[in-house]
Amino acid sequence: MKHITQGLVAAAALAALAAVGTVQAQKSAADGIAEYRALLADGNPAELFEAKGEDLWKQKRGPKNASLEACDLGKGPGVVKGAFVELPRWFADTGRVQDLESRLLTCMGRLQGLDEAAIAKTRFGQGEQLNIEALVAWISAESRGLRMNLPQQHAEEQRMYQLGKRAFFFRGGPMDFSCASCHGEDGKRIRLQDLPNLTKNPGDGVGFAAWPAYRVSSGELWGMQRRLNDCFRQQRFPYPGYASDVTVALAVYMGVNAKGAESIAPSIKR
Repeated sequence: MKHITQGLVAAAALAALAAVGTVQAQKSAADGIAEYRALLADGNPAELFEAKGEDLWKQKRGPKNASLEACDLGKGPGVVKGAFVELPRWFADTGRVQDLESRLLTCMGRLQGLDEAAIAKTRFGQGEQLNIEALVAWISAESRGLRMNLPQQHAEEQRMYQLGKRAFFFRGGPMDFSCASCHGEDGKRIRLQDLPNLTKNPGDGVGFAAWPAYRVSSGELWGMQRRLNDCFRQQRFPYPGYASDVTVALAVYMGVNAKGAESIAPSIKR
């Protein structure tokens, strides 16, 4: 009996050590990814997109040969600083709640005479959408360090929040998958990477407050529209449509939940 007891104690000790080792390995992996991002952040390639975006903002383009300097992003014509952390929001001139990308699309159409519908129909990450992503990089950088503060006073802003919440938890497709499957609770991981809980404020520079971001794996800068499109792809859902209501509603839901989080956009991702 004594030998059996000693054997059980030894087995329990080995199991405990294995568990500790697993936790330490997971922690080391997460720490390693954080250190990797910190190293890359010094000289983040997103800076190149920021420079292009600033140039595009001031450049006269399109059939009307006009710049975007009169574009109203919610804080008055031409005001950029602080706009990013308050988007999506309601715009009276379009009668819609718009995120940064859909708002830029409106400005490009109205001010420069570019074809909004044609740009929206382009495949994600091509044509003028690449210019919009560069603009998003610069505009978001102008609010870096500010805190997310999406408005919810207008009835349409509140409606879009509820629509975004429904879309976030909606399960479907061949995988019976939803946004909440990955981002609906604490402590989830994928490929050694922590998955933020987006049903609440996940913290400074995490989740919504970290996008747009430069994707090291693809060598591209992704705006929130393209990021959400990739989520739909992974869920095996149909193409959502650029600047569609569902993408804007999801951004409202995540952005409102991130209230108070410090924006570090454009950040850097694997």
